[in-house]
Amino acid sequence: MDSARTPTSPSDAVRITAATGRALATEAVHAGRDDLAGQGLHAPPIDLSTTYPSYDSRGEAARIDAFAATGAEPDGPPVYGRLGNPTVARFETALAKLEGTESAVAFASGMAALSAVLLVRGSMGLRHVVAVRPLYGCSDHLLTAGLLGSEVTWTDPAGVADALRPDTGLVLVESPANPTLAEVDLRAVAHACGSVPLLVDNTFATPVLQRPAEHGARLVLHSATKYLGGHGDVLAGMVACDEEFAGRLRQVRFATGGVLHPLAGYLLLRGLSTLPVRVRAASANAAELVARLAADPRVARVHYPRIGGAMVSFEVHGDPHELIGRVRLITPAVSLGSVDTLIQHPASISHRIVDADDRRGAGVGDRLLRLSVGLEDVDDLWADLDRALGERAPGAIPLREALSGAE
Repeated sequence: MDSARTPTSPSDAVRITAATGRALATEAVHAGRDDLAGQGLHAPPIDLSTTYPSYDSRGEAARIDAFAATGAEPDGPPVYGRLGNPTVARFETALAKLEGTESAVAFASGMAALSAVLLVRGSMGLRHVVAVRPLYGCSDHLLTAGLLGSEVTWTDPAGVADALRPDTGLVLVESPANPTLAEVDLRAVAHACGSVPLLVDNTFATPVLQRPAEHGARLVLHSATKYLGGHGDVLAGMVACDEEFAGRLRQVRFATGGVLHPLAGYLLLRGLSTLPVRVRAASANAAELVARLAADPRVARVHYPRIGGAMVSFEVHGDPHELIGRVRLITPAVSLGSVDTLIQHPASISHRIVDADDRRGAGVGDRLLRLSVGLEDVDDLWADLDRALGERAPGAIPLREALSGAE
């Protein structure tokens, strides 16, 4: 198992307190909802309006001018759905509290969120990006293909400082990384960045296990489609950051239209309330499966981060495609972070768009499988994996024994 020490216990991680002094589990339930009781409400309302009436056109013009200058959220009633929405704003407020940042800006997807960050920096003439592989495959492709005019230098964490240039606008890492679950020393990388903003994709860890802003990251990216929503029924992205950067992101969102639908905002806010509970339970399942996989002679290698979590990657001796074809309880599908367990072959799906040599160089081999562990009974999950792994080869040595004998 690729872990130098025992993973952080999720039950300990959720006791991290937020800026208000309340525990993270408490913020997950109450953030973004603190005003409801005063309005005589219990559940957050869903505002589906695309536009809002105003009889003061001069005042409306002044508010729009103010937004154009700073990107700050307008005071008073909403203006237009592309500029902002009250339901989405509740989710943004809640996520910022959980990540420990001043602000957060929601988008229609994680890729829309990353694109907005690149556009903000590019508009300032800072188109160069320093990035550490592996990243989510589409993030890798967006940078490599230069679709937004960016230029990327790939490096390892130790090489970040040397890769910086005068036109570097961003350093991008993902920790734990998709799909190898490799981890980065965020504090060390943030120090190496100097004045260049560090963006950390925190999708796998969530603020339950890790809050990158506490380690020096200026920007925290989420594919909110995953654990923040948590039920496989919403597409969304989020950037948690300081208010200055948030203002620029809102301007890009308004101009490009990558807005989050209010119903999605409502579902995400609801998802946050159970986030710590879901992450804790799924992580316990994952840790148990890691132990069983690591002891199984049909498994060549298991990847599991020190920080813990519900994501597991493992390499098999046999054909990974045959394993995927044999699962019955576990769902063979792209994506992750849902209440049910998903499995996929990264080299064929999530990272197929990455050049094969670059993909393998980042540790995404052809026998690697990625497992997003859900909330089912762990014995049922193992029964499905055990059957899908196929027959045990006679005389094979379990990985755990092989590792012990090598010490």
